[in-house]
Amino acid sequence: MKIGILVCGHAIDEVAKTHGDYGDWFVTLLAGNGFTFDIYNVVDMEFPASIENADGWLLTGSRHGAYEDHPFIPPLEGFVREAYAASVPMVGICFGHQLIAQALGGKVEKYKGGWAVGRQDYTFEGHGPVALNAWHQDQVMQLPKDARVIAGNDFCKYAGLVYGDRVYTVQPHPEFSNEVIAEYVELRRDPAIYDEAMMDCAIADSTRANDEALLAREISAFFKQPREAHND
Repeated sequence: MKIGILVCGHAIDEVAKTHGDYGDWFVTLLAGNGFTFDIYNVVDMEFPASIENADGWLLTGSRHGAYEDHPFIPPLEGFVREAYAASVPMVGICFGHQLIAQALGGKVEKYKGGWAVGRQDYTFEGHGPVALNAWHQDQVMQLPKDARVIAGNDFCKYAGLVYGDRVYTVQPHPEFSNEVIAEYVELRRDPAIYDEAMMDCAIADSTRANDEALLAREISAFFKQPREAHND
């Protein structure tokens, strides 16, 4: 099964030199599941020729806001709507989670409660408590009509969404290793933006195991599940 990775942003240069870019992290996360991958840097206006160029699509995170004015966002929203109408499965992570929701009629905003950085605990349908790395202030604040909530916590009510058998999205970052999170925290420390105690906690928690393997299994199972044709 071929998965097209739509890269919506790039890793910090210092991190990319050691760990690779966003697309590389998803290839690592989903390795061993029989997938092949094509990577498209949509943030740089490198788009697939067709929604049929892959059997499924994965939208990555980004430093950009889904509601911001960037050249790649309108065509990406169009691509999402076309893939959705054709029942080509999609997975969205962080920005991808938000962009898909926005493209399908939801609303994304900056959360007035601030940032979530580092290891976060979520309640996932069918799994109970799940710990994953996160880095976001923007959130899905209004759901598209077809979305069903499968994960959340007190900070992020809509942290996981499914849209029938067509879309699976999550707000946290299963592809962010603890090493990546620790490096991001040190590189992005800025008391004017991020609470210092929160950043210290993120560093301390970067030594704790999380549940990225569970999310890798969930994403893989979503892509591989049998699907019936939709007539809408």
